[in-house]
Amino acid sequence: MGVIEQYREYLPINQNTPIISLEEGNTPLIKADPIAETIGPGYNVWLKYEGLNPTGSFKDRGMTVAVSKAVEEGVHAVACASTGNTSASAAAYSVRAKIKCIVVIPEGAIALGKLAQALIHGACVIAVRGNFDEALSIVLELTGKYPVTLVNSINPYRIEGQKTASFEICDRLGHAPDYHALPVGNAGNITAYWKGYSEYKERGRIDTRPKMLGFQAAGSAPIVEKRVIKDPKTLATAIKIGNPASWKQAEEARDRSGGVIEKVTDDEIIEAYKLLADKVGVFVEPASAASVAGILKKAKEGYFPPNAPSSPEKDIVCVLTGHGLKDPERAIKCLEHPVVVDANLEDVVREAGL
Repeated sequence: MGVIEQYREYLPINQNTPIISLEEGNTPLIKADPIAETIGPGYNVWLKYEGLNPTGSFKDRGMTVAVSKAVEEGVHAVACASTGNTSASAAAYSVRAKIKCIVVIPEGAIALGKLAQALIHGACVIAVRGNFDEALSIVLELTGKYPVTLVNSINPYRIEGQKTASFEICDRLGHAPDYHALPVGNAGNITAYWKGYSEYKERGRIDTRPKMLGFQAAGSAPIVEKRVIKDPKTLATAIKIGNPASWKQAEEARDRSGGVIEKVTDDEIIEAYKLLADKVGVFVEPASAASVAGILKKAKEGYFPPNAPSSPEKDIVCVLTGHGLKDPERAIKCLEHPVVVDANLEDVVREAGL
């Protein structure tokens, strides 16, 4: 069952909406004790592993709603600017809908795993000599002049679909977490999660809402620095965005929740990236690790208050936005290459340390 069928009552869906789905959602919430140990006693850390959606990222949640509504409205083409995950998702859902998908990407700034997805699904992929923000500007002009629907997170239906992840977290825990950490790129996701928590509270499904903790890459942190970054730089390509479309909404989620939006360095991201794989067994793309890098950094700063043994445990949820196979090149660059030995048992045993 996809997110539309699961949470129809919370979504702008009616009897005339064709449901375009790849059975997205219902992703695991994985307890991560090795990370919780670094936060302190009385804290649980949970990983919302969105990399197990059909195209390998959280984008599928929003895309099912956006494409379903586009088909309802009678359009025959959708378009997006993308650093990778949006293009992969838009292309796959367009195949399901039997409509055209146009993707504009910044040349040389998209991981090959994501580019391969868009291409294999038959999208019209166009690379421009510029960054993501310039690509988005072109797509906005395109969709404003031609009968093509924009499916970036500016599209409100994207936010509607993405908010369902917060519903799943609350349904799984039985309550809202105390803190919710996630990477911030175009800022649609922090906007969506806050919207979801707020709607669940309004409906009486939860009693409280979490503090929202957003983390941008240090070389691509326009919200933190309060200025547009014209030439953003980070190895975490999924959040390499210098002028987020949902900037104001992200600040509102931060302020209304009493949370923070801060930055983490590429070194901190890679440290968390390796920690997730080596200690927890979860492989993510680099941008996903920004949420974990962020809470580790905040823990060192003393942000999380000590939790008394007699108090209820506190829950921190970190969103892992995309699967590690989205960007396998980064993993290879970060690690030692396999040792090569002759094809005999003795050499293998020696290298294995047996």
